[in-house]
This record gives sequence, structure tokens and C-alpha cells, in this order.
Amino acid sequence: MIKDAVLVAAFVALTFVCWGAYGPTLHKGQVAMGGSRLRPLLCVGLAYFAIAVVVPSVLLWLGQESSGRFTFTGVSWSLFGGALGALGALGIILAFNYGGSPAYVMPFVFGFAPLVNGFITVGLSGKYKEMNSLTLGGMMAGLIMVSMGAFIVLFCAQKVASHKPPAPASSSVESSAEAGTH
Repeated sequence: MIKDAVLVAAFVALTFVCWGAYGPTLHKGQVAMGGSRLRPLLCVGLAYFAIAVVVPSVLLWLGQESSGRFTFTGVSWSLFGGALGALGALGIILAFNYGGSPAYVMPFVFGFAPLVNGFITVGLSGKYKEMNSLTLGGMMAGLIMVSMGAFIVLFCAQKVASHKPPAPASSSVESSAEAGTH
């Protein structure tokens, strides 16, 4: 029991460290690729493929999981979830492309995502009729706190210069360098 709790905590920590580092590292890659939108998304897809397709395929082939089976419903929901994850990655890349900084984009993503998660989980489970005022109040408090955080980040934080792709070398620099050599 304690071992399982430690493993749960370790894997939750792995997730928040990786997802917390996701935005800044993705942005760094996008800037290094001249502000491209599609190249970073392709890299995200390749990383997902390696980690989420190759590794589980090998583990399934080695017989590491004896329970469960592929079903149409399970595959459909899982593909839909994966598509939402990929669209989310594209949304982050586009936010960066149009001048968003990881310092602003990622707090919004990780502030509002748990609220969306909570509302969708309650809706899909059909438990919304069973919600008590404490649960609903907690969700509303979360929404208020994220909204206040968004206000503070957008209107009260020090403005950071956006990371736009570097401008191509201009011919005027080349001609002035040539003029200095004559």
C-alpha cells in the first residue's frame, strides 16, 4: 500500500516536471528552427511515436501486460484523447509563433486545463446531478483563482520581449562589408 502510494507520487512528479518543462523546451526548439510551426509539431509527433507507440508495442510483444484487450470503443476514445493532445501541442506552438512567451502561455494552459478536465470528467461520468455545493464551489473557486492569475499575468507582470524568428541577413550588411574591403 505504501509502496503504491510512493509510486503514484513518483509518477505524478515525473508528469508535472515533464509537462512543466514541455513549453519552454518546445519554444526553444521552435525559435531554433526559425519560428517554424510545423517542424516543432513534427518533432513532438516523433517523440510521441517513440515513447507512446514503439515502447508500448515492445512491452506488449514481450508480454508485459496480461490484462485488457483492444476494443472499438477503447481505441476510439483513446485516439480522440491523443488527437486532443496533438491539437493542444499545435495550439501551444501557434501561441508561441504569434508572440506568446512560455512565461505567459504555459501558466494559462496549466491553469485552465484542470478546470476543463474537471468539468469534462464530471460530464462524461454523468455525476453532475450528484455534485454537492462543496464540489461545485471548489470548481468555481478554481475558475476564479485561475482568472485572477490570468489577470495578474496579463496586466500586472513585467512585459517580456517576444522571441520572434531571426530576420534573414540583409543585403545591406553584405554590401557595407564589401564596401569596407575595397
